[in-house]
Amino acid sequence: MREIAGYLPDIGKEKFETKILTFQGKDGAIEAEIPLLNEKQMDMVIAKVKKASNETLKSFSSAEIVQIIDEAIERLLDRRSPYRQKAEKLLPIVTGYNEEIVRLGLTSYLKTFRKHELQRFLVEDLGNPLLLDDFQPRVTGGYSKAVGPELITHIWAGNVPALPLWSLISGLLVKAGNIGKVASAEPFFAGWFAQVLVEIEPRLADCFAVVWWKGGDEEREFSLFSQSGVVVGYGGNQSLQFLQSRIPITTRFLPFGHKISFGILSESSLDSRKAWQSVHQAALDVIRYDQQGCYSPHLFYVQRGGKVSPREVARMMANELENYQKRFPRRPLSMEESASLSSWRQKEEMGIFDHPNKEVLGNSANDWTVVYEENNIHFTPSCLNRVVKVMPFENIEEILSLVAPHRHLLQTIGMAANPKELFDWAESLGKVGVTRITALGKMTSPEAGWHHDGRFNLLDLVNMVDIESAAEESSERFAPYVD
Repeated sequence: MREIAGYLPDIGKEKFETKILTFQGKDGAIEAEIPLLNEKQMDMVIAKVKKASNETLKSFSSAEIVQIIDEAIERLLDRRSPYRQKAEKLLPIVTGYNEEIVRLGLTSYLKTFRKHELQRFLVEDLGNPLLLDDFQPRVTGGYSKAVGPELITHIWAGNVPALPLWSLISGLLVKAGNIGKVASAEPFFAGWFAQVLVEIEPRLADCFAVVWWKGGDEEREFSLFSQSGVVVGYGGNQSLQFLQSRIPITTRFLPFGHKISFGILSESSLDSRKAWQSVHQAALDVIRYDQQGCYSPHLFYVQRGGKVSPREVARMMANELENYQKRFPRRPLSMEESASLSSWRQKEEMGIFDHPNKEVLGNSANDWTVVYEENNIHFTPSCLNRVVKVMPFENIEEILSLVAPHRHLLQTIGMAANPKELFDWAESLGKVGVTRITALGKMTSPEAGWHHDGRFNLLDLVNMVDIESAAEESSERFAPYVD
């Protein structure tokens, strides 16, 4: 089966190459056919998108853009729509994730971009969304307007379905033209979203493009990066550093690299009734897309002193992961992933000889692993794919001393704690680099308007144009009603 991926604006009858990406799943195989543009064709697309950005997209009001995106999201949430049915059928083959994980994950994620949530995006960053439409008065005098760039380039990575929507929608909200490079591991959803937008509002047809090229292709990248106002990049820190070296100094670069997230369970959450619910929600964060997101937990710190001990929490976690495995089986691993997992688990099992209080829990198929470690408390990432560590702690200062040296890698914490602990601990964790604190079970579902890695979704994309009060006052001298 072959499915067209990507999206191109109208560049005439130009013939272009295509790249075929092949995916094999338990329910069959699928080929993705995606545009592979040469340098000349890329320039044509860039010119088309920038022209449409200036002449078409920037003529829409923010409210109109929000309404169009909302209608697109409604179609993608509707399980009767052809695009949603296609997504539910093909994405499990492409990504390897369980069908129900994909279905539930898409619904949860897409709900973030409904009308009222998009309004949160705008208000969170801009305060007054009308800043994107016209000059608005400033408290200190004068007027300001937020102006999006002609072109934003997005370099997407990973195999989490629909993940590109976050930056693409942000680009549309600031009325920028957008060109996105899809990841080889999931090349479909961004193109489907573009097609739905154009079906709803045909005038947007030339305002964006979704393409593919092999990473590091300097010929294609130079032309695109040099003509972009902003480049948004996702991926590993090394690949982002390499990407940055090829972006002109005059182009704004917003990198989003690898991060480590973890959970904290305080003793106040650990009675026999509350503990089960906390662990159940924590396990849900682990199994969603098999820890492939930067907000997925690698480990859990469990406070001593509760009615349920940290060791019991580890065993409860193991039980929950086994239950989830029966309902939502982990995706098949590549040979490299399987080897990494086997090596990681073997190393942990060997550690039992030096630390008798240590436990390594998992089923015979290595579908999941929970390591309980008591005498060697540390902060290190897991090898992913439903692998976590559970470690006890006495007070928050212990955790702070462990994570502080890694502040550049910290992102999300899922926390089960009482209100006083929540705010006191958040204060301390924020000082060492943590940028998001949420409830267990919500780690992989950021709320609308969250500050990705502590930054803004929209403000980092725009330039503010100021009319100072002196200019306004001076202009009055030249008004036709002045004698």
